[in-house]
Amino acid sequence: MSDNTPAPAPLLTPATFGLLLLPPLVWAGNSILGSVVADRVPPITLNFFRWLLALLLLLPWGWRLLLPSSVMWPHWRRYAVLGLLGVGCYNSFQYLALHTSTPINVTLVASSVPVFMLAMGALWFKQRITRRQMLGAAMSIAGVLCVLGRGDWQTLLQVELVIGDVYVLIAVLCWALYSWLLSQPKDPSEIRGNWVYFLMAQMVFGVVWCGICTALEWQLSDNPHIDWGWPLYAALL
Repeated sequence: MSDNTPAPAPLLTPATFGLLLLPPLVWAGNSILGSVVADRVPPITLNFFRWLLALLLLLPWGWRLLLPSSVMWPHWRRYAVLGLLGVGCYNSFQYLALHTSTPINVTLVASSVPVFMLAMGALWFKQRITRRQMLGAAMSIAGVLCVLGRGDWQTLLQVELVIGDVYVLIAVLCWALYSWLLSQPKDPSEIRGNWVYFLMAQMVFGVVWCGICTALEWQLSDNPHIDWGWPLYAALL
């Protein structure tokens, strides 16, 4: 066989299809659980507890990253920003949104990420937008609008935005910026090449941000409380 022979295109196997389907299911489930416990726990507190639990689960494999000699500390500013955007902001704004918006609206508005990713890449990261990318983003938005309008475009004229939808848009912007910063090759090889360290480096600072915001939330809220029960335990997991 000639070396110039193009490699066969990868097939969409059931395993690949399942992996592609899993993230949207997890994101949708996150919105549903967040809506179920919206009246049981303050939104930023919920985000803090979830990420703290995740950090504790990774700690047995990544504790060396916290040593004073770790390669993470010279790059702490980068991971502090990544932790703020990806851990501290995204889910916090999403859970805030679920107090006034429905899980369906939150999930649908969040699906506008491709548009913000393209715009942010072109404006701030000097990325060239291809026609296929523009077509994909347009199809994504068209799908969102079709569902929101339930197939009737006239219905879209009657759609009213609530503050929750604004929170989701802020979350989407944070996630788009986080994703672009994540793609920049500025991490030490010891961290970039180890998925546990890569997550830990972000989560350590993200949990700190969440802790600070949780303290402010309890200080500024009129009646902060936590109603423990199986729905909250399920949401934390």
